[in-house]
Amino acid sequence: MAQTWDPEAYGRNGAFVHQLAGGVVEWLAAQPGERILDLGCGDGQLTQRLAQTGAEVTGVDASAEMAAAARARGVAAEVGNAEALFFADHSFDAVFSNAALHWVRNQDAMLAGVHRVLKPGGRFVAEMGGHGNIAAIRVAFIAALARHGLSEREDGVNYYPTVKGYTRQLERHGFRVERMALIPRPTPLGEGGMSSWLRTFRKGVLDTLPEAMRQIVVEETCELLTTALRDEEGNWVADYVRLRFAAIA
Repeated sequence: MAQTWDPEAYGRNGAFVHQLAGGVVEWLAAQPGERILDLGCGDGQLTQRLAQTGAEVTGVDASAEMAAAARARGVAAEVGNAEALFFADHSFDAVFSNAALHWVRNQDAMLAGVHRVLKPGGRFVAEMGGHGNIAAIRVAFIAALARHGLSEREDGVNYYPTVKGYTRQLERHGFRVERMALIPRPTPLGEGGMSSWLRTFRKGVLDTLPEAMRQIVVEETCELLTTALRDEEGNWVADYVRLRFAAIA
């Protein structure tokens, strides 16, 4: 299963991704004139914010549709796989990533590539899903899939590491971890609620199901989650946990 993205739906249902990125942007502390790679730039909204610091920011995203949406915003964005970065050695002062690394299947290949494209002493600053991220959502989604004999469709979709585990991975690839934190961040969802979240952030899984089954699985997942993640006024909150780190190459 490969996740697929609809930039229009992402803009509607995933705006919180860039809106809540202030903490990791502060950790990056971009400086005028620096060359920065935004790894998994998505539709480019956060890349634009980084460029406003005066840094020279290049975006890369595995989704051609998202890279095109970023270019439409004036971002210098290219289509590329995080596991096979094509940039020259020591090209960047910093590599930045927000809400993208947990989609990467081969973490070792990605980390080796990031280390290679960074200048010696360059920074790798990122935020991703951490251990416990969307735990309730995943349990409910897998349960709904299991009712129809499809629970394996969620296997390996995301990687949500612990602080200790990801520190070891970074160190194994030559990084020195300056700081890392696991941050619970319950996240209010927009007007579309959990249904829209599932259709956006589990689009890849849902697209593998028979068309008639997709709505059923979404509805059953929402039903299971109602008592845990929806308040008495009908507002949904996703059980996000973020792993944020700053490391030096």
